[in-house]
Amino acid sequence: MKKHFKLLLASGLICSGFLWAQDTSPSQAQPDNTKVNERDRNASAPTADQQKEASSDRQLTQQIRRALTKDGSLSTYAHNVKVIVQNGTVTLKGPVRSDEEKQAVEAKAAQIAGADKVKNELEVAQK
Repeated sequence: MKKHFKLLLASGLICSGFLWAQDTSPSQAQPDNTKVNERDRNASAPTADQQKEASSDRQLTQQIRRALTKDGSLSTYAHNVKVIVQNGTVTLKGPVRSDEEKQAVEAKAAQIAGADKVKNELEVAQK
């Protein structure tokens, strides 16, 4: 009987801890990517799944990705931006922490691909 009570008590504590950790109060703004998702549904908007398997495009993507991840001054957001290359044209998408970071990511891509080959669609994340 004692063993069952301890097991029940432990289960209750685990469940209550899980529920407590999930703050669903109205003051906690829930993420909303609706506008971004609508933008990316546009057939003319490049998305990662549309990137072709051309070796030159893949190499360009790898070089830019490597440059971004090696830069320790960039945030995790910037390290994880989407880099989409189609026929040598680079599209950058996703959130970054600041306007300065947005410019730094674009500059790295431009240095590798050429300034006229980069479309910057990065957005500064709200804090």
